[in-house]
Amino acid sequence: MTTASLSILVADPYRLTLDSIRETLDASEWVEVLGEAMTGAELLGALKLHHPDVVLVDLDMPDMDGFTCLELIRENHPKVKVIVLAAEREPPRIERALRAGAVACVLKSVEPEDLASAVRQAVQETVYTSVAPEESPPDPVEAAGLTEREVTMLRLLARGLSNKAIGQELWVTEQTVKFHMNNLYRKLGVPNRTAAARFAYANGLTGEG
Repeated sequence: MTTASLSILVADPYRLTLDSIRETLDASEWVEVLGEAMTGAELLGALKLHHPDVVLVDLDMPDMDGFTCLELIRENHPKVKVIVLAAEREPPRIERALRAGAVACVLKSVEPEDLASAVRQAVQETVYTSVAPEESPPDPVEAAGLTEREVTMLRLLARGLSNKAIGQELWVTEQTVKFHMNNLYRKLGVPNRTAAARFAYANGLTGEG
């Protein structure tokens, strides 16, 4: 992927969060942060000046909430993809945002080194969402306490990808993949990737969804 292949506007009501997100995304060679906004009005104004590929917007913006921003962006800038940021996992709000046209929802608790990959996957629509709405009772995956990243890796493992290929897919090092895989095996109580793949198939995590 070429340098700065994605341009982004970031909107959040807190300067500290904005600075943290910018610092994290600036570390990625293929992402360019075009600007920032601390209110919905500032975001809409920035959209008129810039032409970003992606907008990251907090659901709790002052003067107009993230849902209103999402509606106006969809209406006036239909080609811009919107990823909403949420402080907590709140399935009804997340589901509402996805129904309104957001391509994904990312929790602010995401590991900084995973943010750029989450944006890339959301834009390319290789994952349904970075935070899946949950309304059913806890399933075996939840019971195992797998993180979103571990679930994604388990899906890729079930597709037959090697650790190296998984790293390339998620834009992380092979060593990072091995680290997550070891945690995944421990949580599932399985000895190896073959057993983990069996768990994935038994629970519908085949990477096809």
